[in-house]
Amino acid sequence: MLLTILLLPLLGFISGLLFGKQLGRGVPIITTTLTSISFILSFVTLVDVIATGNSYIVLLKEWMYTDDLIVNWGFCFDSLTCVMIVVVTFISSLVHLYSTEYMENDPHLTRFMSYLSLFTFFMLILVTADNFLQMFVGWEGVGVSSYLLINFWFTRIQANKAAIKAMLVNRVGDFFLLLGMFTIYMNFGSLNYDVVFNSVYEVSNNISLFSIYEINSIDLICLFLFLGAMGKSAQIGLHTWLPDAMEGPTPVSALIHAATMVTAGVFLVCRCSYLFEQSPFVLSIVTVVGAMTAFFAATTGLFQNDMKKVIAYSTCSQLGYMVFACGLSSYDVGMFHLSNHAFF
Repeated sequence: MLLTILLLPLLGFISGLLFGKQLGRGVPIITTTLTSISFILSFVTLVDVIATGNSYIVLLKEWMYTDDLIVNWGFCFDSLTCVMIVVVTFISSLVHLYSTEYMENDPHLTRFMSYLSLFTFFMLILVTADNFLQMFVGWEGVGVSSYLLINFWFTRIQANKAAIKAMLVNRVGDFFLLLGMFTIYMNFGSLNYDVVFNSVYEVSNNISLFSIYEINSIDLICLFLFLGAMGKSAQIGLHTWLPDAMEGPTPVSALIHAATMVTAGVFLVCRCSYLFEQSPFVLSIVTVVGAMTAFFAATTGLFQNDMKKVIAYSTCSQLGYMVFACGLSSYDVGMFHLSNHAFF
């Protein structure tokens, strides 16, 4: 059942991509139904995890085996993941349903619905991964899907510009996330969450050489991870892609802003809370950046005339609140507001 949650949106994408012409108007029905079933299964899993207190690890197969680096295709279903998959699948189901009417007269409706399902699939890969490398696959997949969706009306120059801008700004964050993963491997010898989080105390006094400076390894890792999260979650400095992402169809804006791409950074910080708790220095940076983003974006939103840009800056501000809460070590509050914001 657990893997079915991930496979159903992928099946929707494949059906629209390969059989779009044959199925025609049946594609929106198929993709919406499959995503809705995925939500129901996600909700059942969440109830089970909360009721029993269990966490589920599904090891699919070995992926990489080089020297001492072993990476598996594995999926982790704990309380944090289950909350995220319920939010992602539910909001995605609503967006699929809304899109069937909103995009009804668009000649490329089947392609649009396929992209929505692909977006959902990669977001589920991101939140269910049990290691950093697999998470990065979902992280990049969400970026590619956002490019395809923002640039859906590719004959519009503004849509082209907005999609390229989103891609390039997120590349900055992705670069730092990669550096964080390299640093994690250098210090822990593994990219698996279990190994890394259980070995935090053993490497807490390690020193890494960054340029000509000697920095505590945990501080350096957390700094890189947070800079990576800043790109996806549109924190101040790397926020500029979010208002321009409004060039895509309205359902895309709803999906990106509510439950998928922008929440990935907050999820990453919450997932790596074991690391961040060992780095008060980086937590203070997280707090300041979150507070600055919340204030700056809300103030900027006051002076926008375009309704969609007002909502974009509002989203940016709310993400600032989530990051601010994480910076104060209130990860549960950050996740609560993430879910809360996805619905309103």
